[in-house]
Amino acid sequence: MAGNNNFLPLTVLIVDDNSHMRSLIKELLKSIGINDIREAGDPVDAFELLRTAQVDILLVDLSMPMIDGVEFVKMIRTGDDSPNPFLPIIMVTGHSERSKVEAARDAGVNEFLVKPINARSLLQRLQNVVDKPRPFIRAGAYFGPDRRRGQAPKYEGPWRRKDDQNPTA
Repeated sequence: MAGNNNFLPLTVLIVDDNSHMRSLIKELLKSIGINDIREAGDPVDAFELLRTAQVDILLVDLSMPMIDGVEFVKMIRTGDDSPNPFLPIIMVTGHSERSKVEAARDAGVNEFLVKPINARSLLQRLQNVVDKPRPFIRAGAYFGPDRRRGQAPKYEGPWRRKDDQNPTA
């Protein structure tokens, strides 16, 4: 698969407790033109790396011992000591149950990628976070990318949610 020139300057951090999966993801990233790749076997090491290195995109596994991927994403998005709450995050997991996808979404992931992964699916998620970034919002306890991926073509009103309050009323 040909590399994408938009990805050449990116630094990607892979966080997965499985070294074989990290190696596979690393090779897939290289196949699409990303060569600046960092790795961490657990969220604690990853958090320290995020404090000291410039990282453009985070690929994180959902199921890890001690701190799972969802908790790690929450630490990045809302932690007082977070090095970059706006970091684009792609959750990589073998769990595709609706509850897992919703938990990741509600923690603030930008994209969700189900294993087994391939270069095409990884490239699509990377293109989404690089070429089509969603604005970040804060709503109650949530902070992360806007969960809505698009605008309804026939919508003409100023309010997007049923419970939006009219500030001029």
